Amino acid sequence: MTTELERLAVRLREFARVRDWEQFHTPKNLAMALAGEVGELVAEFQWLTADESKNPDPGALARMRTELGDVTLYLIRLADVLGVDLVEAAQAKLEDNDRRYAADRYRGSAEKAPPSSHDA
Repeated sequence: MTTELERLAVRLREFARVRDWEQFHTPKNLAMALAGEVGELVAEFQWLTADESKNPDPGALARMRTELGDVTLYLIRLADVLGVDLVEAAQAKLEDNDRRYAADRYRGSAEKAPPSSHDA
């Protein structure tokens, strides 16, 4: 069965193909575009208080939604070009974090865990 992420990847692949943009969709370029879109998302939060960031006004929320869409699309496209299954990668990372950040040790703490064996 095809997942929503797979359907989006196929749609993005076709979007790039019909515009002859595959030549520009190198991993480097896509990663840079992704970083730029993350920067635009971060800019929406830049001067908000912690409370304001939890409940942005409707205009800010609409802009955040747009930037989240851009981030998601570039991330899906980058993963597709690299042949990475995003869901599998996220699940593996969550499992690694579960091992590294034992709940009884890290509950309520922002302390960073030692590097993962996968970080080497």
